[in-house]
Amino acid sequence: MNQRSRLSLLVTQIFFASLMLALFGRLFYLQVAAGPIYRDAALSIQSRDVVTPANRGFIVDSSGVPLALNKVGLAITVDRTKIDKLPDKGEAVIRDLVGLLGLNYADVWQRTRLCGELPTGQRAGCWTGSRFQPIPITKEADPQLALRIVERSDRYPGVTASPVAIRSYPENLGLSGGHVLGYVGPLTEEDLSGANGRTYFRSESIGKAGLESMYDSYLRGVPGIKTFIVDRKEAVTTTRKNTQPIAGAHLVTSLDMRLQAASEKALADAVKRARGLGFPADGGAAIVMDVRNGQVLALASHPTFDPNAFERGLSVEQANNLFSEKAGVPALNRVLQGLYAPASTFKAVSLVAAANAGYDLKKNYACPAEVQVGNRAFRNFESKAQGTISIKKAIAISCDTIWYQIAYDEWVRDGGLRPKSNANDYFYNAAKRFQIGVKTGIDLPSESSGRLADRQWRKDWYSQNKDFYCNYKERTKKSAQTPFLLELARENCLDGDKIRAGDAVNFSIGQGDTVITPIKLAQMYAAIANGGTIWKPTIAKAIVKSNGTVVNKFASENLGDIGVDPVTLKLLQDSLHEVTLTGTSAGVFNGFPVQTSGKTGTAQVFGRNLNGSLKADTSWYAAYAPTKNPRYAVVMMVSQGGYGASTSGIGVKNIFEALFGVQGRVAKPELALFPQGKPPTKLPRISPATKAKPSILNPGKAVSTSPTPKAVVKR
Repeated sequence: MNQRSRLSLLVTQIFFASLMLALFGRLFYLQVAAGPIYRDAALSIQSRDVVTPANRGFIVDSSGVPLALNKVGLAITVDRTKIDKLPDKGEAVIRDLVGLLGLNYADVWQRTRLCGELPTGQRAGCWTGSRFQPIPITKEADPQLALRIVERSDRYPGVTASPVAIRSYPENLGLSGGHVLGYVGPLTEEDLSGANGRTYFRSESIGKAGLESMYDSYLRGVPGIKTFIVDRKEAVTTTRKNTQPIAGAHLVTSLDMRLQAASEKALADAVKRARGLGFPADGGAAIVMDVRNGQVLALASHPTFDPNAFERGLSVEQANNLFSEKAGVPALNRVLQGLYAPASTFKAVSLVAAANAGYDLKKNYACPAEVQVGNRAFRNFESKAQGTISIKKAIAISCDTIWYQIAYDEWVRDGGLRPKSNANDYFYNAAKRFQIGVKTGIDLPSESSGRLADRQWRKDWYSQNKDFYCNYKERTKKSAQTPFLLELARENCLDGDKIRAGDAVNFSIGQGDTVITPIKLAQMYAAIANGGTIWKPTIAKAIVKSNGTVVNKFASENLGDIGVDPVTLKLLQDSLHEVTLTGTSAGVFNGFPVQTSGKTGTAQVFGRNLNGSLKADTSWYAAYAPTKNPRYAVVMMVSQGGYGASTSGIGVKNIFEALFGVQGRVAKPELALFPQGKPPTKLPRISPATKAKPSILNPGKAVSTSPTPKAVVKR
């Protein structure tokens, strides 16, 4: 064999040796290194998980009274693996079952379908879990009916009855709490896809709104998992894994059940009162906040809903009602999401702006019936002249024209329609110090930021809307081409990117394009009351395990200062107190045994209702008390509720009555919600049996928190 042949043989041997080495290496990787991965993948194809939900943690108020807990229900479940083997796929069984239980066949049929079995867009109410998971069709079955079903297994194959935990929200003292507590509901495809950043197991119920959603990771616990291995016919061959569920932790809040109930009642009464005065009053909001740390003591939105309804499943009618404008959109949390012009409550900001601009707040200023700005007259409230008065009196009686004049003069000094590059913008800068247009950061989902209509906002707005207004006739119906709207469109086309004189003067009294949420106004007035500190509103105080171990305590967060010098702040505080003595809310608080401070607001609204009527004014009242040593800030807003004092002012007074234990003209310390006027600081003992202490709403007796079965959408 010559050298060339030997070389060829050597190369061939090396090639085959390399090939065999690579082959053995690949086999080693597949069978040893990556073996567990492929083994798990193979098992996943033939394994089925059954999830056992963990007991959800309680939500309690600051005294330990349960606001959300669990009760035992009797669930009727359907086993798809059994009824699917019947000739009619279980149709006769389900029809017989719904007849016995008084349910709707179409609803139950939909509820027992796997989501993957239904076309996209027709999956509402479908079963998100496994075929091997018993599917509940009701969780509150009558025990006698359940016994009949169990005894007739031949008639109801695959149907069983078993106890189950049901999320329950006590309704004592008329409490709903829907907008602050939220509710628990089944998983959606979005939840399962991890779109919200969380990972869930199929067939779980999770927090869908409010505190239930915000703190779901603590409350839900860890579900138990039982994994079955099945053959090609999906018959169970063995059990691979069985882990027990771990109960969720409890959420301790700063809320007080009695104050929450009182606030909801005061707000509902305010809406009724406004309607009795001839106003549409389509909804409202109320909030109570501790001015010293930002803790929220009560939060109410009207109309509200019963969170218990979601656990048992909403009917189509109930679901539609939640988002119906005719019903007032009960799903809308007006405290966090409602955007309204603040009206005269904003004059607290204007006072600060005037002081920063160098105006002598100790001087008297003219309060005429109107102020002429260009070709338009801006009128005082009810077009009344009040003579020459002090700034304190101007706040008290809510004079508009003083602020019109100051705002107009400052607009001219800043350059008018041709603003200086270094414009002072005292009014806008004062509003920024109050953090208007910025979210408060409250620990609830879906908060709106509001809107501060400053120069930058005008420019951004103009770039988005210029084409519409400059082509208004071509883009609108003839019915929308009224002389006023045509002139408005012309102005917006020509100089919509600029702050006009009318914009400036409207801004000074809380009208125009600037809008805020009730929670923002509460944050602002809490800062005025406490000396200038802006606190982040918080509801959660602590996370506590079922054994009493504290997992997490939530500290108050300082978000900044309103930047008001002590002299100006003192004048502002004195002015707000004067409102209740000789001003616009004097009639409401006459003889009230606790000194309070506050400001009325009546905001004009542009537009029409569904029935074609013009929208009515927004009613506001922002307050704090006690005046000399403030502890509580209270804000109420009634949409289309009319005047601030007669609608919202009385509502705030009713909340103060509950807080301070006021009956008639006497404050009874024994009926006050908090001893010595201080909300609880220590964490309570958590028990489902904890009862609310006596108050104005329940004098002389404690209130049980046992859950009630009622579940209806409330107006």
